[in-house]
Amino acid sequence: MLAGLVAAVVVVADQVTKSLAVAHLRHHEVHLIGPLAFRLEYNSGAAFSIGTGLTGPIIVVAVVLVAAVVWFARRVPTTPAAVAVGLVLGGAVGNLADRLFRSNHGAVIDFIYTRYWPTFNVADASIVCGCILLAWTLLRSSSPSRRQAGEE
Repeated sequence: MLAGLVAAVVVVADQVTKSLAVAHLRHHEVHLIGPLAFRLEYNSGAAFSIGTGLTGPIIVVAVVLVAAVVWFARRVPTTPAAVAVGLVLGGAVGNLADRLFRSNHGAVIDFIYTRYWPTFNVADASIVCGCILLAWTLLRSSSPSRRQAGEE
């Protein structure tokens, strides 16, 4: 339940910010601070633009991954793990929604720009943060001190 709620919040935040980016960044970028700016870009590939132009296969893989995350979400053991899975699921659904429902020819809207990293969006950031949180919670729950404490 918690994973679904987090996913829904991520999807809404992602889609609202992408709509704002399309509406306000079409003709110019907005510099924020240092290397950080808002700049509208479209990515028809996967992460880091890998597979640019392979929209059909990317959509199929994304649907399979979303289904796998939904299946995994039913069995998360802790609250942090549920939040992590929700972040990943929401990010995946947000980007999949771009490919399926926006008229971008299967491209994802990216708008958060730094000189040192590929342009990304709220969904991408949620996926990365969710994966890091999930790895941390899984490593923490499987540490030797945790297993010994549970056995005693």
